[in-house]
Amino acid sequence: MKTELWAIGKTSEPYLEEGMALYQKRLGYYLKFGLEIIPDVRKAGKLSPDQLKVKEAESVLRRLQPGDFLVLLDEAGKQHTSESFAGFLNHKMQMSYKRLIFLIGGAYGFSPELYARADGKLSLSRMTFSHQMVRLFFLEQLYRAMTILNNEPYHNA
Repeated sequence: MKTELWAIGKTSEPYLEEGMALYQKRLGYYLKFGLEIIPDVRKAGKLSPDQLKVKEAESVLRRLQPGDFLVLLDEAGKQHTSESFAGFLNHKMQMSYKRLIFLIGGAYGFSPELYARADGKLSLSRMTFSHQMVRLFFLEQLYRAMTILNNEPYHNA
């Protein structure tokens, strides 16, 4: 199974790009991993937040395939410790999904259509982070989970 992180819109800060590249490289030692940046909706400024969420959802839903397990990174999602997130990943990796996809939405969150399609929701914190920073935070936690599953010292270092 391949694990993927999808995010809407490009990352504009070089320091975030550097950090993301570091963890993407590290993750390659543990699993098939991909990062997909879904382009921003054209003329988004002319749309209401609800219209924008629908357009973003259409972009995501077109990319999904049967057999994908979709997890929304959502403030109302389940919160995990690093250890329980590692257990969640381990469990999902034992299943017969083609891809385990984690999705970071746009600035206004997700449309009802995406909530309906999602197989789960995950919250990194009760705090709000920029959508660009969440990318780096999630990649670090994914890497941490892989080191936990492999009994490596990163988690407690």
